[in-house]
Amino acid sequence: MSNSIFRDTILGKKTERPPVWFMRQAGRVLPSYLKLREKHSFRELMLDPELTAEVTLLPVNDLGVDAAILFSDILVIPEAMGMDLSFTDKGPVFENPLHKINDKLAALKPDSSKLEHIYKAIDVIKGRKPADVALIGFCGAPFTTFCYMVEGNSTKHDFAQAINLFYNDPKTTAQIFEKITELSIEYATTQAAHGIDTFQLFETHAGLIPSELYIERVLPYVKRITNAVREKNVPVIFFPKGLGNGMAKVNFDIADFVSIDWQFSMTEARRIIDSKVGLQGNLDPRLFTIKDQSIIEAELNKFLPFGKENQNWIFNTGHGLSPDNSKDNVQFVIDWIKKTNWNRD
Repeated sequence: MSNSIFRDTILGKKTERPPVWFMRQAGRVLPSYLKLREKHSFRELMLDPELTAEVTLLPVNDLGVDAAILFSDILVIPEAMGMDLSFTDKGPVFENPLHKINDKLAALKPDSSKLEHIYKAIDVIKGRKPADVALIGFCGAPFTTFCYMVEGNSTKHDFAQAINLFYNDPKTTAQIFEKITELSIEYATTQAAHGIDTFQLFETHAGLIPSELYIERVLPYVKRITNAVREKNVPVIFFPKGLGNGMAKVNFDIADFVSIDWQFSMTEARRIIDSKVGLQGNLDPRLFTIKDQSIIEAELNKFLPFGKENQNWIFNTGHGLSPDNSKDNVQFVIDWIKKTNWNRD
């Protein structure tokens, strides 16, 4: 046994409770993060390894989560491919999205040196974090990254320009996927070389296309990224938000764990997903806005039978935390997970 409940769980070892962490846990739900934002822009926090390490570890110090996730953004990959990216109050914006460019492939010029500050941040985090806290690295999966690159922003969640290109020009789409995949593999395996404990691949917009089409045209690229990381002896969590019943195709050839969104039942996910694959999820993060914590506790109690029977489960939300979530409620859930008797043999 290691001294990390997260690492033990992801490696298939028995633990007395599920480990707990949350997507977007290092963000605007934390007063300490908001205080840093008074002095530094989002980009400054991302580019300075010391600041990146500080933000990454805020939820460890403030909330007591069992794992930290690298503070960064999925769009560092297109930025490292030469796309000009700005972080605005309305979200990330590309100055010249691919839908405005005729020769889309020529516009992409990968330069992995633009990712060096992230590797330096990992080194700093590794030197500062408690030994019992795991460090999760990540990047965006090909389809989601493609959607932002083509569309240019996230103000319209249907990503109409990206979906139009996906359907009408599958050849160019595949070539863009290839470029994203190649740089993502380099990025992910370098994170592994710098000592991350686990890697998560975020496919936030898997639900924008039919699951059969996702499995046919996107999942092979996902598999290349995840298996490149696994070859470095780093376990992988895959988060295909909105994939629905298509998750039945996410077997152990794809990932060690799959993260379940809040729109899908954990018991149904366990029924259809390869039994060798562990699960993560899937509390609805909107519950953190509820003022009456007894309502939250009632929802948490519903997880007890699942948690008793499933050792290979990481407690998480079914999507990221948001600014309207209450830190007190987040803390309440973490404390509840830790103090509850899960009745595991």
